[in-house]
Amino acid sequence: MAGKRPWGNPVPVSDLATEILDPMLRKRAGISIGLVQSWEEIVGVKLAASSRPEKIQWPRRMHEDDPFEPATLVVACEGMAALHLQHQTGEIIGKVNAFLGFMAIGRVKIVQKPLTSARHREIPVLRPLSEPEKTRLASTVKHIENDELRASLERLGATVLGKKK
Repeated sequence: MAGKRPWGNPVPVSDLATEILDPMLRKRAGISIGLVQSWEEIVGVKLAASSRPEKIQWPRRMHEDDPFEPATLVVACEGMAALHLQHQTGEIIGKVNAFLGFMAIGRVKIVQKPLTSARHREIPVLRPLSEPEKTRLASTVKHIENDELRASLERLGATVLGKKK
């Protein structure tokens, strides 16, 4: 990676993570990070909230001359999402194949299990800041010339102080 980029140019962390995760996902699960990231666009917002692609299972080929057989997409989902997912398998297969660019998927295997998602986490309620805290925070960031940076740091400070009891 270091040889590919000149030093000093900022690179989004998501690009670095993709470079690391994509080869690992391809090797372990036969799936690309792009498919996981585009899952919401493929199945829709409601189904994406309660399902995720787990892996692509390719059939074993005994010889190089064996004809190509499409793979099975294994999708993990919660409860009633399995029923909705089952009814849309034909459409999902078509969209995934369009995303991959060839007829890679022939069927969908649904695995029911609980999914952990960042969307289900509760957002902590912040307490209101007292007047001395507000003035101390304002005096801390008052010397910052950039208005956007000052406002951003002030919001960060309010969040940090608001979490403290």
